[in-house]
Amino acid sequence: MARQIAIIGAGITGLSSAYYIKKQHPDVDVTIYEATGRPGGKIKTYRKDGYTIELGPESYLGRKRIMTDVAEDIGLGDQLETNRTGQSYIYAKNKLYPIPGGSIMGIPTDVKPFLKTRLISFKGKLRAGLDLFKKPIKMTGDISVGDFFRERLGDEVLVNLIEPLMGGIYGTDIDKLSLMSTFPQFKQREEEYGSLIKGMKHEKQERQRKKQLYPGAPSGQFRQFKNGLSSFIEYLEDYLINKLNVEIKYNTPVEDIIVSQTNYDLVIDGEEVEYDGVVVTTPHQTFMKWFEHDPAFDYFKTMDSTSVATVVLAFDASNIENTYDGTGFVISRTSDTRITACTWTSKKWPFTTPEGKVLLRAYVGRPGDTIVQDHTDEEIVRMVTEDLSNMMVFKGNPDFSIVNRMPKSMPQYHVGHIKAIHEIQDHIQQTYPRLRITGAPFEAVGLPDCVKQAKESVESLMEDF
Repeated sequence: MARQIAIIGAGITGLSSAYYIKKQHPDVDVTIYEATGRPGGKIKTYRKDGYTIELGPESYLGRKRIMTDVAEDIGLGDQLETNRTGQSYIYAKNKLYPIPGGSIMGIPTDVKPFLKTRLISFKGKLRAGLDLFKKPIKMTGDISVGDFFRERLGDEVLVNLIEPLMGGIYGTDIDKLSLMSTFPQFKQREEEYGSLIKGMKHEKQERQRKKQLYPGAPSGQFRQFKNGLSSFIEYLEDYLINKLNVEIKYNTPVEDIIVSQTNYDLVIDGEEVEYDGVVVTTPHQTFMKWFEHDPAFDYFKTMDSTSVATVVLAFDASNIENTYDGTGFVISRTSDTRITACTWTSKKWPFTTPEGKVLLRAYVGRPGDTIVQDHTDEEIVRMVTEDLSNMMVFKGNPDFSIVNRMPKSMPQYHVGHIKAIHEIQDHIQQTYPRLRITGAPFEAVGLPDCVKQAKESVESLMEDF
């Protein structure tokens, strides 16, 4: 009899897990259980009247090839799009400043653009230059992203460049955000070259060399699909069902997981269904209901998550004046705004917007604030419009607006996170053979990272058999 494996959750991690199981072990029977009526989790594309609007994640990092490889395998290769490149900005001290050219995540690699920027004072530039002479930071395990970059480049560069670019990705206070869980490559470069700036200069040269090796490679660093990220989910779902014979059961929440010596019983509608193996890909708030009795999982009881919202505004081009030629901006804490960032979507991804229209995506939700929870859609749209009126001129009301709330959607990776996660993963392998738990609460928030985690979890799971 064929092995039976259940996957709980039909987000990108769950679907990818099924894909890798069936690709590597076509004789295994796979069933996916999804509590809601749709696949994709946070990925949600709104398509109407010529618009292709992402209400969740906007795109993915193209240099992380694993998601592109899957897309090409399932027939989406000809629908890949690359972002229009252009100037990105930082809104600091209530003014828009171009991000200095040649910087990588705010870390300077070219002297001239960094010296020219008005975003950083002369004193701040001198302080950043001390990185070239400082020895690598001695660490015992982990350190916060804030502490690391403050020590290397100074507080001014941290606040006005590093924090807006890095903090928003994880929705976490940068002075609590774990360096080794999020950006360990910066520590590796610092150790290797004795200086963060020198290390990132080498990184930039490596990226340029790869572009020369592959002259046809797209110039933008982000990837999308002509019909939005949901098309990746739709194609993958269809491929799983019709090519790989995976069964997906929607509107079917798992009530409990019962562990025995030889198998796992999933409790569904009060009935027990037996499986040889299980892959759990749900948020930690969900899977903790099944493992709350195990003290090894206590870390997740205190793990916080930030609530965020994506706010979409669509305008007729005659009703908005935006003189900046760029793709968008992030916001420093030195500015007084409710929004954390804004993408000029119709400039960054022209295919998303009909001719003569302008599309903006703003983001709301910081650690500790309650804007997403406390305000109506209308109030949030008004706040966003008020903030954006500091950077551009609105001559009329938007054609339409959409507020997509994602409560407790961004797990916060605080200092020590990766150590705790590795201990939990080891415990799961030793205590629950043929069961794996993976997804955003563990080691990834980016879409390719979720696909990579799925692949690694499946490979580890199948070794147990």
